[in-house]
Amino acid sequence: MIVPPEGTDDLGQPAHAKITFLRYAVRLAYRREEGAPAPGRLELLSESLTHVRMGDAHSHLLFPHTVSTWRRSAVKGSGTAHRTAPFISTEADEGKIRVHQDGGSGNARSLLAASLPRTALSTVNAAEAPTATMARKEMRSWRLLQLEPSCLRRPDPFTAPSRLGTDGSHLAATLNRLASRSPMAYTQVANRLSELIGDVRSVSVERDDRREVLTLTLTGMDGVVHPARALSDGTLRFLALAVLDLDPETTGLLCLEEPENGIHPDRIPAILDLLRDIAMDVHEPVGPENPLRQVIVNTHSPSVVSEMIEDDVLIAGLRESEPRGGLTWKSLSFGCLPNTWRDKWAKVPTVPPGTFLPYLKPIIFGRPVDSSGNGHGPRVADRKDLQEALDFGN
Repeated sequence: MIVPPEGTDDLGQPAHAKITFLRYAVRLAYRREEGAPAPGRLELLSESLTHVRMGDAHSHLLFPHTVSTWRRSAVKGSGTAHRTAPFISTEADEGKIRVHQDGGSGNARSLLAASLPRTALSTVNAAEAPTATMARKEMRSWRLLQLEPSCLRRPDPFTAPSRLGTDGSHLAATLNRLASRSPMAYTQVANRLSELIGDVRSVSVERDDRREVLTLTLTGMDGVVHPARALSDGTLRFLALAVLDLDPETTGLLCLEEPENGIHPDRIPAILDLLRDIAMDVHEPVGPENPLRQVIVNTHSPSVVSEMIEDDVLIAGLRESEPRGGLTWKSLSFGCLPNTWRDKWAKVPTVPPGTFLPYLKPIIFGRPVDSSGNGHGPRVADRKDLQEALDFGN
């Protein structure tokens, strides 16, 4: 992972990462105790936090990017540092996990792995281990967005947090914060939303000083004002993503399930363009206009898959293991398309292009019409006028 170069710990103390390109690993075991009433517990066997040198960055950052602008602005400290010691290490023979000071001097804090109820990384602070603190802060910023329309519609009290929740709560308060810093935020959000529904004159947040609440509103081209509670689910989700795109405080990893939900098929390209804009541009320097952000989505929609850039797509499937001790199990496996950068990496298996055909040709013409007398008639896809319009005959 690449972590921000500076931030704060849980007590608000400043932390400056000595190196920003890091690798974190843990190894766990499941322990069953004979005669114990509990079914068992997880035990931490080992933990490590190490750095990646600038000279080795090219062997890890294999996706196309600009070295002179993006990589040098994102990967800091690795080029001049001669550090060889890890930030967190495990002494296997002693069963101890050690948290090392950034400077490499002084005594490392030792923790007995078998007795730890949580990881060593979760206990660090800025004074002791600032680089490890930034690694912890980075991983805590990773979020799974599950945008709920009821939360997106809800007005915010004046005292509400001004950061969008994972369920979409505090949308009005977040946009109000952005607009207080830059009045152009309203215009930018409205312009982005017009790519989805067209009928948008403005977007704003109304203050009700008597009730002390903030309400997000949308004004159409006809001048009619629509409060958030009157907007469609798809419009609200798109609004939330547009606000996230503008917010420089939204960093780290964002995961989103089925972003096409509530979106008209013709508008799928608009939401994919928005998701790409939320993700960091790896051809521009990292900064307030291009924060460290990555976006991962999953989908079953042919409309989404067919519009994706081929380098960005992975297909998930189950892989059966080799028998071991009479047991087999299935695990998740990801594959990429041939001749993409992941294929050139040679560590991700490729999948035959035919695997993607169900996502590219979801309508099967020529399937027999149901004549069982159960009241079903011809499918929409069987209409000759529609087949001619789609030109599937060629």
